[in-house]
Amino acid sequence: MGIPTEPIGSIPRSPEILAAMRSADAAELARAQESAVRDTIARMEQTGSPVVTDGEQSKPSFATYPIAGLAHLAPDGVVIPFADGHTRQLPRLTAGPFRYAVRAEQYLRAARRHATVPVKQAVIAPSALSLLYPATGIDGYPRERFLDDLADEAEADIRGCLDAGAHVVQLDFTEGRLSLKLDPSGGVLEEFVALNNRVLERFSPEERSRIGVHTCPGGDQDSTHSADVDYAGLLPHLFQLKAGNFYVQLAGEPEPDKVLAVIAEHLPATARIFIGVIDPIDPHVETPVQVRDRVVAAVRHLPLDRLGTCDDCGFSPFADDTSTSREVAFAKIRARLEGTALAAAELGV
Repeated sequence: MGIPTEPIGSIPRSPEILAAMRSADAAELARAQESAVRDTIARMEQTGSPVVTDGEQSKPSFATYPIAGLAHLAPDGVVIPFADGHTRQLPRLTAGPFRYAVRAEQYLRAARRHATVPVKQAVIAPSALSLLYPATGIDGYPRERFLDDLADEAEADIRGCLDAGAHVVQLDFTEGRLSLKLDPSGGVLEEFVALNNRVLERFSPEERSRIGVHTCPGGDQDSTHSADVDYAGLLPHLFQLKAGNFYVQLAGEPEPDKVLAVIAEHLPATARIFIGVIDPIDPHVETPVQVRDRVVAAVRHLPLDRLGTCDDCGFSPFADDTSTSREVAFAKIRARLEGTALAAAELGV
């Protein structure tokens, strides 16, 4: 059977996409995205990956794809600071009702036309999009009505991907760890978990077995936004989410054994845990032996029959991030696959 292994999502955008983004030619961008999706899937399959993604080649970012082109947005929303001093800023919703302009199902259907193996689809967690609503409120559109609309839209986004044949749907929940930096009391994190569960509870146990949640401290331009937040504050809350799979950044952690002990204490009885064995923001390409050793170390804490491997994060969650090359990303993916296979052989699975 081996040990399951999956990518997280994004691959650095092709040079053609980056050029088309600079030219602002919509037709040129669409052609470049279609070509890049085909190339990304082909190259991922060439690595031997049993599950692929489209590398998010057509997304403006992992977080903002549902609102691309949406009316009633102002540019001055929540600011996300990164450790190296750069920031990302979300837009601010100015009127309701809130509706997705784009659903992830369209990316999945396009990817499946080119793939010969199962395709995974990443979606943004509703908790991230809840940050669009301003603290000052919106006249005639109270926050509770916004959250009702958001939950409906997030459910439809996930369900559309499941119905379209996604191998698994992954909720990106990078704001979970960030919330503890912004609010160390944990109140915001509890609100995030409650909102996400409000959506996840709408799915059957069988459907939730194909839904996962990814957490990391952010990864953009070789920097993070919350790596200094102790996982011990996040993981007990993370594992309250009603999902069948969890994808946890680990390769970039300075004390992985400490994190693994917390995971072992709180992992739900039926969930599968995918541990990060590749650090996308480290320019060094891991060796298969390094990956093998990380897996073997994890088995000292976690049940082998519920263990999988993944990358810590996407390689380019924002389309304009060129800090990692496509060549390095695919080399790291190949190391993950080969190292996971080495671990499976050593562990006899």
